[in-house]
Amino acid sequence: MTVERIEGRFVKSFPRPLEPGVLYVSTHFSTAAHSCACGCGREVITPLSPGQWVLAFDGSVSLWPSIGNWTLPCRSHYVIDHSTISWAQDFTREQVLRNQAADDHALSSARQPAWRRVLGRLFGSRR
Repeated sequence: MTVERIEGRFVKSFPRPLEPGVLYVSTHFSTAAHSCACGCGREVITPLSPGQWVLAFDGSVSLWPSIGNWTLPCRSHYVIDHSTISWAQDFTREQVLRNQAADDHALSSARQPAWRRVLGRLFGSRR
């Protein structure tokens, strides 16, 4: 059954199985996990960091950017915004590859020391 809303639950480690409609958040491991919102029952793991996913909690949960389950048979794609699941379009193979390349770049940039990111913005990337 498709999930329309998801509640945040803070835990140290993730239970087995993951309960549908719950976004488990482990601040200890900087990771979130949930059962796919399409209802397929697959586990979706989202590492939390500026170069990967960012979590906001104000009583409701938001997770950004979108969840694109391109390697799962369901290929579901959605955003978790204020505990509401908003469905997004499917991506073509080319869109998935471009998105993954952008994600890889964002992750490598986030891992650079702050002084290097500032210099890169000031003087442009010299890769």
